[in-house]
Amino acid sequence: MVDHIYHALAGLPKDIIIIIIAALPVAELRVSIPIAIAMNISPLKALMLSLLGNMLPVIPTLILLEPISYRLRKFAIWRKFFDWLFEKTKQKADLIQKYEALGLMLFVTLPLPGTGAWSGCIAAALFKIKFRYAFLAILFGVIEAGLIVLLLSVCGKTILCAHH
Repeated sequence: MVDHIYHALAGLPKDIIIIIIAALPVAELRVSIPIAIAMNISPLKALMLSLLGNMLPVIPTLILLEPISYRLRKFAIWRKFFDWLFEKTKQKADLIQKYEALGLMLFVTLPLPGTGAWSGCIAAALFKIKFRYAFLAILFGVIEAGLIVLLLSVCGKTILCAHH
């Protein structure tokens, strides 16, 4: 799927491609950083572009998710979608239930599928975490996840290049 997205963006400047990929819920910076490193973008620039892209949807999502989902739930298809989405997030959110904003930051930090800024926004809405705490928790979690993914990507590229 990410391969299709990458090819659809071909022709755009590299920086824009990385920002867009980092903003997507299916990719986030867990995908954008390794792609940026593979495109020979400097590690610092890869991190900065990915952080920017990953954080772009956070403020609108934190502000709009609850009111939009509330209105859309009046339609059966949307109710099923939001029930599924919120239940899926709730299953992974023990940390958040127990530690609130700190748990939210740790949840977002884990560079695993189903965690990250988008899931963090959903969890913040589910557990009614105040905007300022949710935003800061997601921001610090995204920075930590970015550093982890950057370290793994740079080490991986170094190891691969050493074998060739």
